[in-house]
Amino acid sequence: MYDFQSKLSKLGISGTLYKLYVAAIELGEAPISDVAARAGLVRTTAYDAMSRLEDEGLVTIVKSGNKRIVVAEDPTVLLERLEARKQMLNEVMPELRSLHNRAKGKPRIRYYEGREGILIALKDTLSINGPNPTLMGILSMDELREVPGLTEMERFIAARIDSGIWLRVIRSRTKDVASIWPSDPSELRQLRFAPENVLLSMTTFIYDDKVCLISSVRENYGMIIESVEFAAMQRQLFEALWVTSSDI
Repeated sequence: MYDFQSKLSKLGISGTLYKLYVAAIELGEAPISDVAARAGLVRTTAYDAMSRLEDEGLVTIVKSGNKRIVVAEDPTVLLERLEARKQMLNEVMPELRSLHNRAKGKPRIRYYEGREGILIALKDTLSINGPNPTLMGILSMDELREVPGLTEMERFIAARIDSGIWLRVIRSRTKDVASIWPSDPSELRQLRFAPENVLLSMTTFIYDDKVCLISSVRENYGMIIESVEFAAMQRQLFEALWVTSSDI
């Protein structure tokens, strides 16, 4: 029994919570007073702890006449709770690791998997600062058509325009599978094509002190690197490629 109790305590169910939870499971469905009595607790002490168990989804409290009845939920809810917390941690982990790296003076690197991750990375480019915000972009068109897809890219373009963000963009003619997104002042976009011998097979955005990388559907990830030195180097490489690219 001690081993059982110690394992539940590691899940945050200890002391009064443990006594009440076990009593509720044993009774299945009973008034709070009966659950408190079985747990060896006074009713006033039991009320607050029971509310915490209800918040965790471990029990449900319902009214029956003048009584409040405790209904113990299936213990598998513990697994569901852990899975939900694991998913939440996975979502915030990139930011937590970035803060950790930043505290150590390292570049902040955020890695996002899958299509949803790519959308998160793409959205971050709209956070660019400054009075005349301008993105530098290298777009691999056929990859973008696959992930995140043209529909999402059109949404991104609309949001960029609404935010008043200009885009200076370089593309490869061999990757342009359709005549879309030309130079257009009304869409705040200036387009140039890289030299024929330069194949741009990955999408990159440079903004502030950040570089956003979007992979092909095969590797399927988005990544943001926040580093003054790395962003400065990528900006210089972009400008060098821009000079050798043409607008026709």
